[in-house]
Amino acid sequence: MKEQLQKDFNNIIKDFSLSQKDIEIKKFFLDNFINRGFPNKKEEDWKFSDLNQIIRKNIGELSFYSDYKSTNKVDTSIFVDGLEHNKIVFINGRIEKIDFDYEKKDQIEIIDQSETINEFNNNSLSDLNNAFTNKSFKILVKEGYQLAKPLIVYHTTNTKIWSKNINLRLDFELNKNSSLRIVDLFNDTSEKNFLNIFYNFELKENAILKNYKIDKFENKNIKYSFNNIDQEKNSISETFILSSGSNFVKNEINCNLKGKYSSAFVNGILSLNNDKHHEIRSIINHLTENTKSYQLIKSVLENSSKAAYQGKIFVNSKAQKTDGYQLSKAILLNKDSEFNAKPELEIYADDVKCSHGSASGSLNEDSIFYLMSRGLSYQQSRELLINGFLLDVVEKITDSEIKNLIKNLIGIKE
Repeated sequence: MKEQLQKDFNNIIKDFSLSQKDIEIKKFFLDNFINRGFPNKKEEDWKFSDLNQIIRKNIGELSFYSDYKSTNKVDTSIFVDGLEHNKIVFINGRIEKIDFDYEKKDQIEIIDQSETINEFNNNSLSDLNNAFTNKSFKILVKEGYQLAKPLIVYHTTNTKIWSKNINLRLDFELNKNSSLRIVDLFNDTSEKNFLNIFYNFELKENAILKNYKIDKFENKNIKYSFNNIDQEKNSISETFILSSGSNFVKNEINCNLKGKYSSAFVNGILSLNNDKHHEIRSIINHLTENTKSYQLIKSVLENSSKAAYQGKIFVNSKAQKTDGYQLSKAILLNKDSEFNAKPELEIYADDVKCSHGSASGSLNEDSIFYLMSRGLSYQQSRELLINGFLLDVVEKITDSEIKNLIKNLIGIKE
C-alpha cells in the first residue's frame, strides 16, 4: 500500500499548483497515515468496526483517487423532485456544482480554503483526508440570515472509479442568528470504493443547524463520515442519520457545547440486511453550564447484518445544570444479526441530570399474533411493528419537509 500511496500522492503534487509549504504539509500527513494505517480493533473507538479488515475483505487493494482535473457531467435525474432546494454536487469526490439560486447572494459567502488543515479528529483517517483532499470550501452564512430553502449535498460516484479511496471536506460557519438546513444524500453507481468525508460546523450565538444524512440506496461502497460541531450560546444543532444502503458506514458526531443554553440532538436509524455493517459513534461534550443534549438511535437488523452504537456524554466540571439523555434500541429479526452498544457517561459536575441506556431483542410474537387476529398477514403485522418502532425516531425531525422526504424513503405510513 505504501508504494501506491506515494505514487498517487505524487500525481496530486504534479497536477496541482501547490506551494512548497503546502506540499510539505500534505507530505507530513501522508507520512502520518503510512505510519498509522487504517484504524483497527486495537483502537478503542474501532473495537466494533475494524476498518482495516473491512477494506481488505470488501475491496482488497486500494488506490487513492487523484484525477481531479477531469470534469464529470452532472446527471440531473438524481435531483430530488418536489422539493425546491440549493445544491452542492460531488462526483467522485470532485465538486462539480455549487448552486444557491434560491438565496440572497450577499448573505452567503463561498470561501476557497483548500490550504487549511482539518484538525478535528486525531485518527489516521484525518491524516489521509488532509493528504489527499482536493478542493475544500467554507460556506459562510451571514449574521441574521436564514436560508429560504434547504441545501442538498449530493454525494455521487460513478463507474469511472473502482477500488479507490476518495477524500473530501466541507466547512460551514453560521453567524449570529442564522440558520441552515442540510441534507447529505448518497447515491452511488460505483462499486467497492472507500469514501472518507469530513465536515466542520461553527455555530455562533443563536444559530440553528439541521443536518440530515441519508444513505439509503443499495451499493457496495464503504464510507466514513466525521462531523465536528462547535456551538456558542443559545445555538441548536439537530443531526439525523438514516443508514441502510452501503456495505459499511461509520458516522461519527463530535459536538462541543461551548456556550450557555446551547443544545445538541442526535437521532439515527440503522436499517440493515445482507451482511451490512454500520455504526454510529457520538460524543457530546458539555463544556459550560446550562447545556442540553438528546440522543436516540434505533436499529432493525436481519440476514447476518451488524450494527454498533457508541455514545458518550462528557460533562466538564464547569458544566453545572447539564441535561443529557441517550438511548439506543435494536430489533434483531434473526439469530445471525448482531448489535453492539457502548453507552458512556463521564461526569465531573454534581448538579446534572444525565441518563443512558441500551436494549435489544426480537419482535414481540404476541403483538404479531394480535395483529394477525385483526386480519393482517404475518408480513403486514411484522412491517407495522417495525414502522412503529422507527417512527419514534423520525418524529424527532423538526423540519416537516425533510421529515416527509425521509418517511417516503423509508416507506413509513401512518
